[in-house]
Amino acid sequence: MKAHDGMYIDGAWRPAASGETIDVVNPVDEQVIDRVPAGTAADVDTAVRAARAALPGWAATPPAERAARLGALRDVLVSRKDEIAETVTAELGSPLTFSQAVHAGVPIAVAGSYAELAATHAFEEKVGNSTVYQEPIGVVGAITPWNYPLHQIVAKVAPALAAGCTVVLKPAEDTPLTAQLFAEAVDEAGIPAGVFNLVTGLGPIAGQALAEHPGVDLVSFTGSTAVGRQIGATAGAAVKKVALELGGKSANVILPSADLAKAVNVGVANVMSNSGQTCSAWTRMLVHRDQYDEAVALAATAAAKYGDRIGPVVNAKQRARVRSYIEKGVAEGARLVAGGPESPSPQGYFIAPTVFADVTPDMTIAQEEIFGPVLSLLRYDDEDDAVRIANGTVYGLAGAVWAGDEAEAVAFARRLETGQVDINGGRFNPRAPFGGYKQSGVGRELGAHGLSEYLQTKSLQF
Repeated sequence: MKAHDGMYIDGAWRPAASGETIDVVNPVDEQVIDRVPAGTAADVDTAVRAARAALPGWAATPPAERAARLGALRDVLVSRKDEIAETVTAELGSPLTFSQAVHAGVPIAVAGSYAELAATHAFEEKVGNSTVYQEPIGVVGAITPWNYPLHQIVAKVAPALAAGCTVVLKPAEDTPLTAQLFAEAVDEAGIPAGVFNLVTGLGPIAGQALAEHPGVDLVSFTGSTAVGRQIGATAGAAVKKVALELGGKSANVILPSADLAKAVNVGVANVMSNSGQTCSAWTRMLVHRDQYDEAVALAATAAAKYGDRIGPVVNAKQRARVRSYIEKGVAEGARLVAGGPESPSPQGYFIAPTVFADVTPDMTIAQEEIFGPVLSLLRYDDEDDAVRIANGTVYGLAGAVWAGDEAEAVAFARRLETGQVDINGGRFNPRAPFGGYKQSGVGRELGAHGLSEYLQTKSLQF
């Protein structure tokens, strides 16, 4: 790894105003692997000013040309796919095979989808005696998390650029190297100076300054619901638009007619992927009481097979958080059938794949987002009971339904208060809208719905 001596602002690498740096730590061995600039409000202001200066030219750029630049960006990401995977593995701890397939592969697909959308989207339409135009909302402040560092960046920056917006990105301080690599790719793709800007730094300093900056027209944030509330309140005071992708406590509902073994095994795999650090993970498995004991045995066996094949969580704070939830689950009466709070390794921020049985809907581990490799199994009596339990949290981001008949699964899924539901293990679709109900967020990412978040509407009457 090679540290940059600055942040990417107005098409150039510049030193931070503070001269201070942030250590980047490998979660596998707890060693410092790099340092990046610690941006301040002054750096954010410089970046926002650059974005505002670049906005008129980029907004006036024909959509076909914006599409071409996004296509070039995708091609650069493809050419650097191995480097992306290695970088994510180094700063997040993700197993390299997962980094190659998901952390590198998915954002490449998303970038490609927006290159196509920029070229095909109808930015103008006739409605009676009116012409309706969709125009870029302006300067976007993008604040991204560490769990899927490149995907979350591309899911915000690509549609913003496709819409004709300019961007200032503040990535998570735990995974800034991936953001630096992305800035290099933007530069290599020939995207004009000031259209994309990168400020590395701490959330309470650089992130807050970006959310509060009067030169930012929209704040797109992915992270905790608590921080999302703060950003929403700040934006509301300025009558500024926000797009918030927040927490989740998604239910994986297995109906009696489903293939139980397949549903349980896929469900366990879903929770253990990325070491459980996925906002849409199916962390609650709901099983009919007649099949419950069998499901518990299957889940415990499946979790045990993972052993040390999942990576660590991102840092010591997150490891302590996950351990505290596991301890709370035991204290509240849940039965531990796999894993536990003890670390499976003397070094690194590892958590054993953990499964709880006898979890009731009111328990903390059934209500709060843990963000680690922890699965809770809950019983239900009938479909109405399953709906009540599934909808019985403040979240509504994702979920899954399994049934022997697809129509049965769809009918049940339509009753769930959640933004996305996978039917019988349906594959992730990078063009389908992603976002939540209730306290899981405001707005949508990905596909045409994601593009619309960065557009505002003007009508001309004739």
